[in-house]
Amino acid sequence: MTLFDSAKKQKIPFIPIRENQIRLYVCGPTVYDDAHLGHARSSIVFDLWRRLFLFLGFEVVFVKNFTDIDDKIIKKSLQSNISVQEVGSRYIHSYLADMDSLGVLRADIEPKATDNLPQMCEMIQTLLHKGYAYTGENSDVYLRIHKDKNYGALSQRLEQSHTQSRIQNAQDKLEHNDFALWKGYKGENDIAYDSPFGKGRPGWHIECSAMIERHLAYQNEEYGIDIHAGGADLLFPHHENEASQTRCATGREIAKYWLHNGFVNINGEKMSKSLGNSFFIKDALKVYDGEILRNYLLGVHYRLVLNFNEEDLLQSKKRLDKLYRLKKRVIESHIQSPHISREEIKHFAHTIKERARQAHESFLSSLIEALSDDYNISKALSIIEDMLSTSNEYLDKNPKDKAYKQAIKANLACIEFLLGLGGKCAQSYFQLGLDEKTKQEIESKLAQRQEAKMRKNYALADSIRNELKLQGIEIMDTPQGSVWEKI
Repeated sequence: MTLFDSAKKQKIPFIPIRENQIRLYVCGPTVYDDAHLGHARSSIVFDLWRRLFLFLGFEVVFVKNFTDIDDKIIKKSLQSNISVQEVGSRYIHSYLADMDSLGVLRADIEPKATDNLPQMCEMIQTLLHKGYAYTGENSDVYLRIHKDKNYGALSQRLEQSHTQSRIQNAQDKLEHNDFALWKGYKGENDIAYDSPFGKGRPGWHIECSAMIERHLAYQNEEYGIDIHAGGADLLFPHHENEASQTRCATGREIAKYWLHNGFVNINGEKMSKSLGNSFFIKDALKVYDGEILRNYLLGVHYRLVLNFNEEDLLQSKKRLDKLYRLKKRVIESHIQSPHISREEIKHFAHTIKERARQAHESFLSSLIEALSDDYNISKALSIIEDMLSTSNEYLDKNPKDKAYKQAIKANLACIEFLLGLGGKCAQSYFQLGLDEKTKQEIESKLAQRQEAKMRKNYALADSIRNELKLQGIEIMDTPQGSVWEKI
């Protein structure tokens, strides 16, 4: 297996720290607003990597954090006249609901910054004791980056612009690029926690280092964890600063490999609230099913910029339609529940390995080879497309080949596990986009049509069919009865 390591700036072989084990940390959201498509893409990207590792037999511990202490959260609290805790809780719940809709598996551990304050204070004290950190005015604590000889090794950058900093340039810093480990209490429009340095709150970067040490890191290895991941916008300064403070505090590197996903652009601009073009997931879900969004967002290589537009989304849906057409043809093979719990993930992985034995060997080996090459999604999707076409061609000539159908079911089950696509009932998939009231009205008309046919009133039956067709509903008569789809 190979992956593109952001630190080495090249594709390199992946060798875990310990055989058959992977410890993976992904920077989660700052919970002050609803999640947008940038959050969706990042979550889907690392969900795909996790699924691949599980499929290959690795024992994966996956951690994704929530930043619930931040200037923007405090601002939202003041604007909404609710507590900081309520703001965090509201948007964590909203975020997880959106991720469920997108088929993103829940992390094994989902730590919050507010639950890890003692660990942050302990790491800051270590940095002070070792001489890497210093105190400024009003209980502020900073890291002296010039004392870390390897600072900049990850991002190849040393300068931090004002637009990249979450706090204004403080007057008590010894050097411009020193960054805050602890921010002293600023008054009634701030929030404060007790600490050995005085009342205040942690800086943004320290939380991830402390949570990794507490929940995930190996203590006696050259690296703390196997993979640290997140959006490309986090590479500098956030991940650079994380790497620095962990290196200074522990004497080892925080991660052996770094993975970063590309931005989502709308109208050619990086998605940003400041540009006024942010696209909330909750709004997208009002128009498109979560699986359709997932299918679109995973279709561009994870490191590339994804230029979001609805024409491409609808074009990519045709690929998903083909998958469900084949699934419907070979009779439903439903393995995954819509929302799989943490406890079920390992069982899910074990089940799919058993099913994989029945899959077409050439298809599965080619698919895994493509995905293992730095997650070459375009090649993987091409392999899936070929499998769908070949399977349909074979079934046209050999419609009763049960063994072949079993192999196709196994192929589809592997796709379902690896990509998170194809887990719905095929009939339900082709009825997406209609509310329950409309579905009931269609079913009522189908019953009327069936009654008309029983009375041999074929003119009325044809009239109902044509009426539904004008509404975008196609009726298919089968030996088991009539079924319908949204065209």
